[in-house]
Amino acid sequence: MSAREYRFIQVDVFTDRVFGGNPLAVVLDGRGLVDGEMQAIAMEMNLSETTFILPPTHPDCAARVRIFAPRRELQFAGHPTVGTAWVMAVHGLVPRSPAAFSLEEGIGPVPVTLEGDPKEPSFIWMRHGPPEFGPEMANRAEIAAALGLTEAELIPGAPIQTGSTGSRFMFVPLRDRATVDRALLDVPKIIKALGDQPLVGIFVFAPDPDPGVGRVHSRMFAPHTSGIPEDPATGSATGPLGAYLVKQKLVKASGPVAIVSDQGVKMGRHSRLHIRGVERGGALTEIEVGGGVVPVIDGRLRVP
Repeated sequence: MSAREYRFIQVDVFTDRVFGGNPLAVVLDGRGLVDGEMQAIAMEMNLSETTFILPPTHPDCAARVRIFAPRRELQFAGHPTVGTAWVMAVHGLVPRSPAAFSLEEGIGPVPVTLEGDPKEPSFIWMRHGPPEFGPEMANRAEIAAALGLTEAELIPGAPIQTGSTGSRFMFVPLRDRATVDRALLDVPKIIKALGDQPLVGIFVFAPDPDPGVGRVHSRMFAPHTSGIPEDPATGSATGPLGAYLVKQKLVKASGPVAIVSDQGVKMGRHSRLHIRGVERGGALTEIEVGGGVVPVIDGRLRVP
């Protein structure tokens, strides 16, 4: 029996240069692959995520997109949404080449907007749903210790809490960029600190000392959830990050909001994740996260 061939495109997301940002493999037509094969391909790619484009089941979506990390399928993710939308636009997989369309993911339709030529977009924005935040974690010293830090290196008065616009993360605000770069996750300690709640990725960040700058230095660890020691760019965490920064007044926000999260810097894969929205009553609404995409590899998979 001959092997089946599947074309894939690998892109770097949230960057304007090759070998920056977060790599993503996109299988252009995932029909004929079963769940176990998709998971095996994601493990073979060994990237944060691999996506598979399928016919939509929702009438208002351009495609159904399944997203796999090396160890599990994800219901929603940021750089896979942005990267897959770019690949679909460039490779003519969206009829009539509109400047906006939706992708069907596990959480439902995710709207995306293209800037520039819709057939070769210069920038992709993805819309986030309303953010939800969990209660403040009381064991601040324990969580800091799980990151190799002390409680004094946390931002005083800024809560450690989970947040989500589709995928949940633990947000840990740190005093400065150097502290963010020094963080090192101890998996057994963080699992103990999380207690009975579901395991989540750990997102550490430090806002610029000047709240008016609208910039934050970030890292995300998820070896205990998705087999990802550190993620170069986490779009699904960046929407609730923006909401957190506005809610806690760690950035100066009034009316239209523009924030940049620099992630992956210590890894040597500098990613720039742009956040935009509207501040209303101290909360960030109409949240979008965007960035650039560059192609890297055009290849073929052989599946027995």
